[in-house]
Amino acid sequence: MENSCLFCRIVAGEIPATIVHRTDTTLAFRDIDPKAPTHVLVIPVAHHADVVALAADPAAAADVLAAAAEVAAIEGLTADGFRVIFNTGRHGGQEVFHVHAHVVGGAPLGPMLARS
Repeated sequence: MENSCLFCRIVAGEIPATIVHRTDTTLAFRDIDPKAPTHVLVIPVAHHADVVALAADPAAAADVLAAAAEVAAIEGLTADGFRVIFNTGRHGGQEVFHVHAHVVGGAPLGPMLARS
């Protein structure tokens, strides 16, 4: 566990979260600032800073994707569709440097990127 990592502290039970799904290697919980009717974060229990670090552990990467699919099913998103988003790095919009997949859906999501 990274002592200062927000998500490691959630995994350790030091910070409360609304848990949606848990396995031995993943944890899924509701985003505190949802961007869609359904917005759940899926993280590996082990600390990996970003997608690049997660990719170095193929088993953990597969577990995160499987958990994201399970969350979509639990939340009733599979019939109409959903997104799984990984923000990586400063330009990618990553705010917490413990890799996490955003599972979002529950309404039409619009274009992938807003034009600026």
